[in-house]
Amino acid sequence: MAETIELLVEGGKATAGPPLGPALGPTDINVGEVVQAINEETADFEGTEVPVTVTVEDGEYEIEVGLPPTSALIKDELGFDTGSGRPQAEFVAEMTAEQLKKVAEMKADDLLSYDTKNAAKEVAGSCVCLGVKIEGEDPREAARRIDEGEFDDVLA
Repeated sequence: MAETIELLVEGGKATAGPPLGPALGPTDINVGEVVQAINEETADFEGTEVPVTVTVEDGEYEIEVGLPPTSALIKDELGFDTGSGRPQAEFVAEMTAEQLKKVAEMKADDLLSYDTKNAAKEVAGSCVCLGVKIEGEDPREAARRIDEGEFDDVLA
């Protein structure tokens, strides 16, 4: 019977200590090998908590790495901890079109969009809630400009 272990680990910094080590200890797999594999798969998310699922069955393991929430990726990219308490009126950070594209590409597999341009508009929606400007303006205005093709040189 398969055993499933779900946990949050900091990208690239899983250890054999809690919570992973004690959860894997009773299984018949090499904990160090699993830790190394998790760190390799989560290295791009250094500094961010990443959901990880380890499935163990008959001495074999499988690792599934989820993606952090869009808001966490935005915060990490821009280097702030908390969004605005009044996101419509007070902005806490500003994002460039290049940063918008980077976050959209990181999150692409979890978004409903079929291309980078539309994924960027979804990320812009998260910027609205956080109080983050895009290219110096309200993210709703930036989304309108994306529709009009003004950022095609970056997002295409």
